[in-house]
Amino acid sequence: MPQHFPAPAPQDLENTAHALATRLPALLIEANRAAHTVAHGIHGRRRAGPGETFWQFRHYESTDTATSIDWRRSAGSDHLFVREREWEAAHTVWLWLDLSDSMGFRSHLAAQTKAERAIVLGFAMAELLIQGGERVGLLGLTPPSTSRQGVHRMAVALTKQLRSGSTMPSLPPSARISRYANCMVFSDFLDPIEDIQNSLQRIADQNARGHLVQVLDPAEETLPYDGRVEFIASETGERITAERASELREQYQTRLHAHRAEVESFARKLQWPFLCHHTDRPAEETLLALHTRMAGLDKHYRAKPVRPATEADLSENAGG
Repeated sequence: MPQHFPAPAPQDLENTAHALATRLPALLIEANRAAHTVAHGIHGRRRAGPGETFWQFRHYESTDTATSIDWRRSAGSDHLFVREREWEAAHTVWLWLDLSDSMGFRSHLAAQTKAERAIVLGFAMAELLIQGGERVGLLGLTPPSTSRQGVHRMAVALTKQLRSGSTMPSLPPSARISRYANCMVFSDFLDPIEDIQNSLQRIADQNARGHLVQVLDPAEETLPYDGRVEFIASETGERITAERASELREQYQTRLHAHRAEVESFARKLQWPFLCHHTDRPAEETLLALHTRMAGLDKHYRAKPVRPATEADLSENAGG
């Protein structure tokens, strides 16, 4: 498992957390814009079910009851029609954003740290889900809500958490998650594989479905360094100096890919989707793929047409 990445000397953890908290309003605006962009590429997957909103008429079938027939629509027709309503049961989605020390890494190949990109992806996904009528909460910080102010409240709660100076764990903590809920985890997943498996298994044991998004800097994939380089462990501050960094590249990549393969294998065992996002790529790419996978792989998940974010929404959220 790779332990060391080229990085500047570690800063005081409290100052780092405060700096991230200061960036949250800008990240929230970016998340809204990403959600707005992706919203135009999403087609609703509506389906019938209990609710109050009219959806469509369809032909009467032998399994339907007589009381379900819409006699007004059927009048004067050779067919009987049933009036269907849209399924409106909100689904619960929990978010977990890894804001641990290792997520503060940013190489010269990316414009954002991994933590900043995890926030953008998480908040953008929350915006899309809330617009679709789902209940979304930030695990350990905010309860699930369908409120249009839900993402703003998450940002406020996260800001308070960061400014408090308390250490943020990398993996989801032990917490009660309702059955059949979804839990979306945005992390670099560079923890020991046993810790990752134990954390994810706790979620699976509660009959919840997970969606894993690994967020990596492109330099963590390619190790694009030559010559003498000092590697610094984000979590421990341990330093290792390589006289010829390029000679480590093949061995490093082998270990990184092996570790990811173990995470993916465990995800497949749980029947959870796994995506890898690199911080030099547009957030919208992974956001659209994640939304599509959620809608396609979970037959109980309902994606309604989303309302694109307005400029007023962006200004209102930025003010928080």
